[in-house]
Amino acid sequence: MLPLLSGEQLCRDLRDQEDWTPVLMLTARIGPDAEVAALDAGADDFLAKPFSYRVLLARIRALVRRGRQERPSVLTAGDLHLDPASHRVGRGDVDIDLTPRQFSLLECLMRHPGEALSKSRLKDHVWDFAYDGDVNIVEVYVGQLRQRIDAPFGRETIKTVRGVGYRLDPGGG
Repeated sequence: MLPLLSGEQLCRDLRDQEDWTPVLMLTARIGPDAEVAALDAGADDFLAKPFSYRVLLARIRALVRRGRQERPSVLTAGDLHLDPASHRVGRGDVDIDLTPRQFSLLECLMRHPGEALSKSRLKDHVWDFAYDGDVNIVEVYVGQLRQRIDAPFGRETIKTVRGVGYRLDPGGG
């Protein structure tokens, strides 16, 4: 709880200025909504209080290993674009409404263009650790995403990788 502005706003301001300094958000706010807000604002990691100092140090080491990689504030694949800060998705000039889970799934795929991501990895990114359901839920959400971002535009952005999972075509389908 910063005195003049929220941590999310500070992080957004840094990213808007193209400052890619690694950000680990430490907060008293807990729960998936707080974590999603922090990550969507541009934080690289999130840790809720109370936390273990060993975990904090391990997360800092992980951030330092990643370094200061320049990252775009808006993710693109062809004419498909996703803005994590404003939580907007569109194809060309057409806005596309997505549920929070659809958005999170698409964001994960767009952060790893051309990379085959397993259903398990996608499930772990989109659903919290307490979700103990089947990884096949990912298939349902990929189908929904395809109906929203591809079908109306005659595209095939999300490819199925047999025996592995899914891959986003960096060209946008």
